Amino acid sequence: MNLIPVNSSNLNAVGYDLHSQILRIAFRNGTYDYYGVPESVYNGLMSAASLGKYHDRFIKNSYNFARV
Repeated sequence: MNLIPVNSSNLNAVGYDLHSQILRIAFRNGTYDYYGVPESVYNGLMSAASLGKYHDRFIKNSYNFARV
């Protein structure tokens, strides 16, 4: 999975695999995979004015995840 660098105070890079619906987010303190994430949520994250706020609101407590 390729990670795309992002402009955020908390997130470093984001990647998404459409086939497996895994969203990978590299934070300043570690990298996490989120499972079962629809493409629309990934697109919303990438177009959000604040990636950190979008993550907190729509991803953080909505999907199973694991540190990688």
